[in-house]
Amino acid sequence: MGSGQPVTVFGAYGHTGRFVVAELAARGFAPVLSGRNTQTLEKMAHNCGLEARMASAEDPASLERALADTAAVINCAGPFASTTGPVIEAALRAKIPYLDVAAELEANLDTFARYRERARDAGAVIVPAMAFFGGLGDLLTTATMGDWTEADEAHIAYALSNWHPTTGTRLSGAVSRERRGDHRLRYSGGQWERRTDAAPTLEWTFPEPMGPRPVIGEFTMADVVTVPQHLSIPDVTTYMSAEAARDVAAPHTPPPTAADEHGRSNQTFLVDVVVRSGGTERRVTASGQDIYAVTAPLVTEALERVLTGRTKAVGVVSAGEIFDAPDFLHALDPNITLHLHPQKQNA
Repeated sequence: MGSGQPVTVFGAYGHTGRFVVAELAARGFAPVLSGRNTQTLEKMAHNCGLEARMASAEDPASLERALADTAAVINCAGPFASTTGPVIEAALRAKIPYLDVAAELEANLDTFARYRERARDAGAVIVPAMAFFGGLGDLLTTATMGDWTEADEAHIAYALSNWHPTTGTRLSGAVSRERRGDHRLRYSGGQWERRTDAAPTLEWTFPEPMGPRPVIGEFTMADVVTVPQHLSIPDVTTYMSAEAARDVAAPHTPPPTAADEHGRSNQTFLVDVVVRSGGTERRVTASGQDIYAVTAPLVTEALERVLTGRTKAVGVVSAGEIFDAPDFLHALDPNITLHLHPQKQNA
């Protein structure tokens, strides 16, 4: 457990940040609350009895103060296109691990491109997208691979009962769309493609009792960035249930609201991962409640493993690259329920 170690949470007062702070405290860490809104920060610190350190991504000195004498930093502040670089730089100067919960494709790609060699040479640990999108899909895909060293294709299908986006999700989405323009991204044949056609609507057969559901194909999420960084799979595709895709795109969909004593919404999810090699198919699914809330045990478990040396790599690393994926996933119980399916020979 955390043994009172201080950990800076940048963006602590955001929707996901609050879940992360609570999870850190429950595991015995001492969260240090950080962000640019002084009034909101101080109010949260007063209510939680925790230390607050105001910091802004535009002010390197303030970030240095926020990270001083802490064991690590978790970046929960979007849009991540604006915050990842400055907070990573501050973490490198402080010589502490950096983790974030970014689901912005462009920010994730930037982190790997800009910092992989530098972080590796410094022996630093940077774990981007250690969240529901990115981290979980990557861990599930790595676990599904098992003893395979390569595969032909990986498919990660998301079925969300609904998707009420947070303010951060909307801001991050707007930044991604602005950077991407009229294009969408697809990873095929071992490379990124910029496409202008509409993403296809398909039918995905989820395991029973859910069964066949309409999905948006090539609904490219952070997993498509993290998986090819360390797994030899030339085609990686993510899918989103059509209703959830409509929810998150609609301008008037309300933000999530608490439905239990932990502050989680009533949203449920199922992640269905299929990996194919030759004529063989392997499959793992995971289910749980509230994609934002479940990010907290994901990133906190990752942090605990980094700080206790239960890692396999340094540098900018995907979840499945740095951690023992099956062991990590089992440690998430009861937050996530795993369903292992028999290996299947394709017809």
